[in-house]
Amino acid sequence: MRGYAYLTAALAALAARVRGEDPERGDVPGWVMITVMTAALVLAILIPFRAAIVDAVTNALSSVTSAG
Repeated sequence: MRGYAYLTAALAALAARVRGEDPERGDVPGWVMITVMTAALVLAILIPFRAAIVDAVTNALSSVTSAG
């Protein structure tokens, strides 16, 4: 009898998840929008300041490798 109750509860939870009624389920379109907007911000910063970023990284790497 206990196994039957467990099986019934598990199937009910699975059915709710398949129907999309699970409150723990993530908001996929929201995360997609955040990812796309982050990529757009990175490009918006990278395109005009590419030379300055490359120079800063090159200087930082050369100061680390030449310190000794």
